[in-house]
Amino acid sequence: MTRLGDLERAVMDVLWDVVPGTSDGVTVREVAEALDGRELAYTTVMTVLDRLAGKGMVQREREGRAWRYRAAASREAHIARLMLDALDLGGSRDAALVRFARSVTGTEAEVLRAALGAEAGLTGPAPAGPDVGTPAGQDARPGSGTGRHEAGLTDRVGDPRTGRARTADEATDR
Repeated sequence: MTRLGDLERAVMDVLWDVVPGTSDGVTVREVAEALDGRELAYTTVMTVLDRLAGKGMVQREREGRAWRYRAAASREAHIARLMLDALDLGGSRDAALVRFARSVTGTEAEVLRAALGAEAGLTGPAPAGPDVGTPAGQDARPGSGTGRHEAGLTDRVGDPRTGRARTADEATDR
């Protein structure tokens, strides 16, 4: 898992925010100027960018005597990779996914449903029904007063070992 330290994260934030995907990148000096509140030495920023390149987080290209840097992937792609890496830490992936699904807001659940529907080739909004979707203005996070039914989390999921359908609650009992 590529975890970033505080300074590495600040440098990546500069690359993600300042450098659009079509840009040729930025120089060490430009990154240092964007981090103006930190009062960092040029060589410190250069070292951080070099380490990030070694981790595969940034790409660099020679321009004269200087290097131009840009993020190797978007912020969203990095966060998704961290989430997938976290699922690989051990235990039940199914249980971790169900716990995550229970912790998102209704709006976030709708975003997930739409993305999963698009991935499956479905079009249009997620189906609404008595057990699907959080009512408008309500929060589906634990302790918010809404249950799993409103968040659509009682849907049946397939058990990859037995092929038997089971509820999300049964998935966490493993």
